[in-house]
Amino acid sequence: MLNPVTAKAVIDHALFLGADFAELFVEHHQTGTVQLVSGEVDKVNSGIDFGIGIRLFFGHKVLYGYTNSAEEQELKRITTLLAAKDKRDQIATAGALNLNRYQDQHPCVQALSQHTHLDAKIAFLRQADAAARQEDEKISQFMGTILQREQRIEIFNSEGLHIGDTRHYTRFAGNAVAQDGNEQATGAESPGALTGWELHDKLDAKALGHEIARQALVKLNADTCPSGEMPVVIGNGFGGVIFHEACGHLLETTSVAKKASVFHDKMDQMIANPVVNAVDDGTMTNEWGSINIDDEGMETQHTQLIKDGKLTSFMVDKMGSLKTGYARTGSGRRESYKFAPTSRMRNTYIEPGNSSLDEMVAGIERGVYAKKMGGGSVSPGTGEFNFAVREAYLIENGKITKPLKTATLISTGPKVLKEISMVGTDLDLAAGMCGSVSGAVPTTVGQPALKVDNILVGGGN
Repeated sequence: MLNPVTAKAVIDHALFLGADFAELFVEHHQTGTVQLVSGEVDKVNSGIDFGIGIRLFFGHKVLYGYTNSAEEQELKRITTLLAAKDKRDQIATAGALNLNRYQDQHPCVQALSQHTHLDAKIAFLRQADAAARQEDEKISQFMGTILQREQRIEIFNSEGLHIGDTRHYTRFAGNAVAQDGNEQATGAESPGALTGWELHDKLDAKALGHEIARQALVKLNADTCPSGEMPVVIGNGFGGVIFHEACGHLLETTSVAKKASVFHDKMDQMIANPVVNAVDDGTMTNEWGSINIDDEGMETQHTQLIKDGKLTSFMVDKMGSLKTGYARTGSGRRESYKFAPTSRMRNTYIEPGNSSLDEMVAGIERGVYAKKMGGGSVSPGTGEFNFAVREAYLIENGKITKPLKTATLISTGPKVLKEISMVGTDLDLAAGMCGSVSGAVPTTVGQPALKVDNILVGGGN
């Protein structure tokens, strides 16, 4: 996408201005979205974006700018502006650019750039809509969206790196509203993968519609959730959002390097119950949060964050490595050419344990089963969080009983890690988007069902 001769000239110019390191991130991004509301096509959008990001290091200082032009003079102009306040005599020399090649771990058959498959996507959405409405006449609304995008990137840097990648993302998102008089409740599902439209072969539109409607219906006229500290069993899959938000971000060098994380000095120490093992893995084939290379050009890897309760690794980008001394983990990510990369999660999950859901529930006299988690808020420095439970049930005398309207889980990441006493065998993963200083990136959360011995539950109507 960018002439290597141009890239080398811009990098040489940056080093002439005194930069320790220079990088060009080139991106061509194509998107296609179709949305169905109450059985009718509501939106069909498509777009293409192109741009180049320029990143310079002066010691531990990062300078970043971007442009939509691939012209050498424009790229040099932006580089000169970036370095204006830090300009000094040249101290580094650029290596010769060598094109790196690797094996693509994430095959794509039906790419967006080859065919939009618009009719097939609309038919899929209509099937999900019909299935949801067939569940019960109380389903008053259904909205479904299919997003497909194709991101081509190319990276050049002053260490001689020249590498590229093409990423294909496809995701379905659906939600339904159930209504009974003045009572309303919602249900939602949003599976996705690092693949093309062939994802629809692995998804059952009718099953998705039924599940979305079931979630909404089960909450209608449900009981109020009790409040107070109690044991909670958190369901598998998207339940992993708590670990992602309340703990995962604290293990990124984005916060560790600034000592803004409570875990910054806890390497090789016990930070969780010994039953907890956690991973951030970018290598999982076609998984939503996977990548062949990160946005700094490093091949991705499997990173063991916690082993038997002990902190064993952080997620480390290039600047994070320079600041902390920890080896890079292929975790430098960014939303687009408009953002400088920072350390970010990929597929982050708690590994399976040895307990069954029945065993976890059997030991609870009174508590909550948080079958499906929703959104929440987290304090980045401490890991203090509150998360809504999208589907909850009361646990009484060792059995799951009646559904509950709403519940909120309140704690801190460091505390909840030590309160986990049992981890299930039923690992499941769920797609999501994670926002941070380098924008929103596709990430996967996950876990088996797990038992938290004591956590504050907020109830209410």
